[in-house]
Amino acid sequence: MATSSSPVSLSRAPWSLGLSRALHLHTLPLHANTLLLSALTYQTLFSLVSPPLSRRLAPRSYPAFPLKTRLNWDTRVTGLVQAVFICTAALRVIASDPTRVGSTWETRLWGYSPAAGKVQAWAAGYFLWDILISTRWVDMYGPTALMHAVAAFVVTMIGFRPFGNYYGVNFVLYELSTPFLNLHWMLNKLSPTPEEEPSDLQVYNGFALVGTFFGCRLVWGTYQTWLLTQDMLSAWRAGPVPELLFGTYLLANTALTGLNFFWFSKMVGTLRKRLGGRKGKES
Repeated sequence: MATSSSPVSLSRAPWSLGLSRALHLHTLPLHANTLLLSALTYQTLFSLVSPPLSRRLAPRSYPAFPLKTRLNWDTRVTGLVQAVFICTAALRVIASDPTRVGSTWETRLWGYSPAAGKVQAWAAGYFLWDILISTRWVDMYGPTALMHAVAAFVVTMIGFRPFGNYYGVNFVLYELSTPFLNLHWMLNKLSPTPEEEPSDLQVYNGFALVGTFFGCRLVWGTYQTWLLTQDMLSAWRAGPVPELLFGTYLLANTALTGLNFFWFSKMVGTLRKRLGGRKGKES
């Protein structure tokens, strides 16, 4: 097992044994402490690190933001840090975990890797934090953000059955587009130019956002969903399968895929509008 390539993990958590038995999440006790550490880390970034850091880096803009904008800003700072960290960890596991070599549908669906489990624990902790934030300020983030957080948390937690550990790490790469998404929002808030005149940096970041979102969430994500479905069909043909587990996983995964296509369509529309405004000004 390539545990050396994965992020920090803590020891077994006896307090989670009852919960793991009740929910049939058999590897959760190995990673429950890490999951809680993850949620606490992101709450610390959100409430204690981002506000003073943002005041220092944007001394004119950040203090002048309305409360909701500051909360949204701090959420995006936290999400940016999480995306860089979790994608780096996932890529290292994909590249170096020997349990992934020569995998079969059985090992991809039912296999367990400590390295992959640690990545999923850090991801689950973030999505748990995201659920709490999205619920607390649902009027600001909207129901789709809460839906995304819940679906992502469910898919990630199912990995502790263990189920789909192999694919769970692959799906983490959705987050490769998140830094560009959050930078896009931040640059819009900091920009002194009118809304229809994006700067060169905003334009370049916008193209990077559309490219990574399309490549990672739509192409890569849809391809991984198709591969996962093929493996689940192989399991179905081989004998009895836990139908509720399969159905829940597919439902949550389908919801995430649908949201990604919905957000991409809105993203492209916004980019076209802004670039159109810029071209009009230049002409």
